Amino acid sequence: MEQELKNLLAAIPEADRPAMEAARAHQARLAKPPGSLGSLEDLAVQMAGITGQVHPTLGKKQLLVFAADNGVVAEGVSSAPQSVTLQQTLNLTRAKTGAAVLAKHFGCGITVCDVGVNAEIRDPAVLNRKIAYGTHNIAQGPAMTRAEAVQAILTGAELARQTPADALGVGEMGIGNTTTSSAVLAVLLGAEVEAVTGRGGGITDESFSKKKAVIRRAIELNQPDPADPVDVFAKVGGFDLAAMCGAFLGGAATRRPVVIDGFISAVAALCAVRLCPRVRDYLVPSHASYEIGYQLAMDALGLHPFLQLGMRLGEGSGCPLAFQILDAACAIQNQMATFDQAGIDDGYLDQIRQGDAFTP
Repeated sequence: MEQELKNLLAAIPEADRPAMEAARAHQARLAKPPGSLGSLEDLAVQMAGITGQVHPTLGKKQLLVFAADNGVVAEGVSSAPQSVTLQQTLNLTRAKTGAAVLAKHFGCGITVCDVGVNAEIRDPAVLNRKIAYGTHNIAQGPAMTRAEAVQAILTGAELARQTPADALGVGEMGIGNTTTSSAVLAVLLGAEVEAVTGRGGGITDESFSKKKAVIRRAIELNQPDPADPVDVFAKVGGFDLAAMCGAFLGGAATRRPVVIDGFISAVAALCAVRLCPRVRDYLVPSHASYEIGYQLAMDALGLHPFLQLGMRLGEGSGCPLAFQILDAACAIQNQMATFDQAGIDDGYLDQIRQGDAFTP
């Protein structure tokens, strides 16, 4: 499986730079002040690099949600019982959760994949890719074996590659996964636990202190290698997190934009970029998560979220919203008139294009 992972990483292409330059040139001819559509212009150029098309279009969008349980909940780090993972995994398929409602509203497909829920799921609407019945407690030893970590990554990558959609979003469901994500991020960045750990779904002050202590103990006990994301997953991660990382890899390998949801999704995306830096060209952020570690993950990725909504739900809830922004960027690139088409002499912009106080 290690060789299969290496083959996957090697297959991820660079963005199409000539297409991006052509898209920028087209942007310069559109009937508007230079840069006046801000991030939509940048996103249109990125889409050209991803697809190789100066005028990209997006049809089907699909949200991939990976569900798994985390043994660390035994330490009392979450306000919700582990049984919530199972129930919400099922509810995601019934348009009853926040992410599922948004996906349905915007006509976005949703795939719910069990990679490690600590229960038997017999509902055919949930894709069964279970690796184990939850991870081990990271406060007492490694979360999983290295082979299981690689299997989880490849599982996510395979699902992404086989999903027929023009754009993908990556979400999760798993009680305790803000704890594992904070541990993974602390290791990858060499950051203090306090700097990356938030309250997740909401916990008391006592539980919050316990959560940070548990993460510190897990890192000290398991000694994950920050230069090896697979080892970090195996030591202090989760099946959901590793599979999400794989989905980002699989989306990039098939030259499609992959939308980051919130904190957990951002940590998975950072792991993907650490495994293959070329993945960054395919990543599209959505909303700024309320979780404290989110901004550190974004800074490490060099990305900036488009939406400031105070969201911290997870599940992939930001992805259906971001898909609308992707559509908007494509619409501007494909449907807006150029100066020639609008019958406007753009000579008045010559000085601005050369750079002045109005040009950033």
